[in-house]
Amino acid sequence: MPPGIPYIVGNEAAERFSFYGMRAILVVFMTQYLRDRHGALAPMKDNDANFWYHLFVSSNYFFPIGGAILADAIWGKYRTIFWLSLVYCCGHFALAIDDTRVGLAMGLTLIALGSGGIKPCVSANVGDQFTAANQHLIERAFGWFYFSINVGSCFSILLIPWLLQHYGSNVAFAVPGVLMAIATLVFWMGRRKFVHIPARGKTFFKDVLNREGLSTLGRLGIIYVFVAVFWSLWDQTGGEWVLQADKMDLHFAGITWLASQIQFLNAIMILLFIPTFQYVIYPAINMVFPLTPLRKIGLGLLVTGSSFLVSAWIERQLAAGLHPSIGWQIPAYALVTAGEIMVSITSLEFSYTQAPTAMKSIVMAIYLWSISAGNLFTALVHLFIQNPDGTVKLSGSSYYLFFAGLAAAAAVIFAFVALRYREKTYLQEAAFPENLPPSEAAPVA
Repeated sequence: MPPGIPYIVGNEAAERFSFYGMRAILVVFMTQYLRDRHGALAPMKDNDANFWYHLFVSSNYFFPIGGAILADAIWGKYRTIFWLSLVYCCGHFALAIDDTRVGLAMGLTLIALGSGGIKPCVSANVGDQFTAANQHLIERAFGWFYFSINVGSCFSILLIPWLLQHYGSNVAFAVPGVLMAIATLVFWMGRRKFVHIPARGKTFFKDVLNREGLSTLGRLGIIYVFVAVFWSLWDQTGGEWVLQADKMDLHFAGITWLASQIQFLNAIMILLFIPTFQYVIYPAINMVFPLTPLRKIGLGLLVTGSSFLVSAWIERQLAAGLHPSIGWQIPAYALVTAGEIMVSITSLEFSYTQAPTAMKSIVMAIYLWSISAGNLFTALVHLFIQNPDGTVKLSGSSYYLFFAGLAAAAAVIFAFVALRYREKTYLQEAAFPENLPPSEAAPVA
C-alpha cells in the first residue's frame, strides 16, 4: 500500500466530520440561534433558512471547477488541497466566533470556497498514489477512503447537534473547525509520503478544449441534468426533513433524539446497503433485464421520488393535528439512501469511465456541478413560493408531492435520453511516466 494513503484517509475522516457536523446544525442554527448585531435573537423563518441552506450547498459544489483548474493547471493537487484547507478552517472559525448574519455569510462563503475547491482533488489524489506495480490495491484504498467519509459524518451528525443544544453555537461550530485543522495537519504530515503529479499548465486547457473534450462534456452534461434532479431531493434531508422532524415525536427506540441527529441514518444505511445492492439486489434485477449504469440512474430517480411520498404522508399527519413518531422517517431515509446508491455511486463510476484520461478531474468537477444545480433549483423553489407576507404558496404535503412528481417525470424522460446515449469508455492506461515514487518526486514545501 502506498505510504501516503493513511494520511489521506485520516485527513478525509476529519474533514468529513467537520463538514457534515457543521451542515447538520446549519438550518437549526438559522431558525433558532441566529442573533442580530446587538446580541438579540433574530432567527430566520423556515423558508428563508431552507433557501440559504440550499444556496450554500449549491456553492459548495459549484467551486470544484476552480479547484480542478488550480490543481491540474497551476498548483498541483497537494498545494491546492493544503492552501484551500486553510481557507476552509477560517470559515469554520468565523461561524464559531460570530453568530450574526455577518458571521454566517463570511463563514459559509469561506467554507464553500475551501471545501468546494478541494472536492475534485482529494479522491483523484488517492488514485495518483498507485502505479502498475500496486494497482491491485486501489480498490481496497478507495474502500477505506469511502469508509472514512461515512465514519466521520456519522459521528459528527450525532455529536454536533448535542453540542449545539447543550453548549451553544460557538462550541458547536468550533469543534468542526478544530477537526478541520487536524485534517489539514494530518495532510501536511504526509507531504513527504505522497506521489506528486505536477500541474500540466497550458496542456490542461488544450486537453479540455479540443473536439474530443468538448464532445465528452456535452454528452455527459445531458446526463447530469437528470442527476441534478436527484440532488435537488437528496439534499433536503439536511434542511426540510430536519425541520419536519422537529415537529414530530422525537422519542423513539427508548431515546429522545434531536431533530438534526436523524440524518445519521443515511450514513449507517449506506454502509449496510452497498453490499446488499452489489450482491443481492443488482443480481436479482439482472435476472429480469440487463442493469446498465444508465438504467440504475433511472430507477434511482424513481426510488428517490418515492421517499418524498413518505414525507408527504407525514406532513398530512402533522396537518391533521397528529404527532407522528420520528420512526416514520426511517422508510423515507431507506428509500432516499437506496436512490443514492443507484444514482450517486453509479454516476461517479460512469463519469470516470466516460472521461478521457487527461480529463478525469475536470469531468469530476462538472459532475459536482449537478449537485450545485440541484440545490440551486431547490433554493429557487423556496424563493418563488414565498409570499410578501412570509407565507408560502407550496406548503405541507403539496411541497413534497411536487418533488416526488418532479423525480418521476425526470425518470420517464431520462429513459428516452438513455436509449440515445452512446457510451465511449476510456480506461486508465499504463501509469503516467510522471507518476514517480516519492523518492523521485519534486520536493514539496
